[in-house]
Amino acid sequence: MANATQAGIASESTSRSWVGFFHLFIVYIVWGSTYLAIRVAVMDGGGFPPFTLGAMRLLLAGPILLLAAFLLRNPIKITRDEFKVLAGSGLFLWIGANGLVMWAEQFADSAYTALLLATVPMWVALMEAILDRKIPSKQFIGSLVLGFLGIGILSAPVLLKGTSSADVLSVIFLLLAPISWGIGSLWQRRKPVSLNPMVSSGYQQIAGGVGFALLAIVMGEPLPTPSPEAWVAFAYLLIFGSLLTFTSYIMALRLLPTGIVMTYAYVNPVVAVFLGWLILQEPVTHWTLLGTALVLLGVAGSFRAQKT
Repeated sequence: MANATQAGIASESTSRSWVGFFHLFIVYIVWGSTYLAIRVAVMDGGGFPPFTLGAMRLLLAGPILLLAAFLLRNPIKITRDEFKVLAGSGLFLWIGANGLVMWAEQFADSAYTALLLATVPMWVALMEAILDRKIPSKQFIGSLVLGFLGIGILSAPVLLKGTSSADVLSVIFLLLAPISWGIGSLWQRRKPVSLNPMVSSGYQQIAGGVGFALLAIVMGEPLPTPSPEAWVAFAYLLIFGSLLTFTSYIMALRLLPTGIVMTYAYVNPVVAVFLGWLILQEPVTHWTLLGTALVLLGVAGSFRAQKT
């Protein structure tokens, strides 16, 4: 009987892992392509204003997710504490991270954006070390140095050729975005809620959508006059970026260790660089390759240092 029970537990654990890796695979591929979609959606001369784009996308996606959860007979009522966790993490993930990315991609290449966002695992590892009051190892410090050197190499050409304050500001925003994403991810991981992933994602996106709507009003964004290409990009971001992949990200965080989930940072930049080069003819220079290698080495080193 004991052996049968142990076999059942092992089988359930294996099943959960496979489900988690399936959701992680979706995050790997789809999120890598959303950088290109955002670039097309906010591109000057035919795109959406960035915060208007965010508000439209999330205020549609959030209620759709809650409706789907309700129709599938999942409880959608939440407590005050759950609301605080979901609203807080949602604001960091969407306003603080995605909002900065959308604004910056009016001026920055999608591949460059994805490469800077690849530093999320480094920031998460650093913040976890601070929260857990762990003294960083030499390997971890060395990994951070490599990663930040890669960031500098990637950013230097952009800053040197920048012709306006917007170019410089876009770099600053893209340095802040992964920090905000890391805070939101850690907040959700360390204060888990017992809700269906669709429900969690729905409330987070509604919180982000309300925040984006307020930002669009405060910033005085004009009414959008998007091109057909921008509408296609918007539809892709809504269906795949919001409805599918963000929910998969939450599911992966629940079923897999944070360190494994954060490996999406290895794959997303590769997908983004390839699509940016293929579709928008974004340049891939020697500096891009060197900076990418250093960032990924930094990310890999931080993972390894956490496990030792």
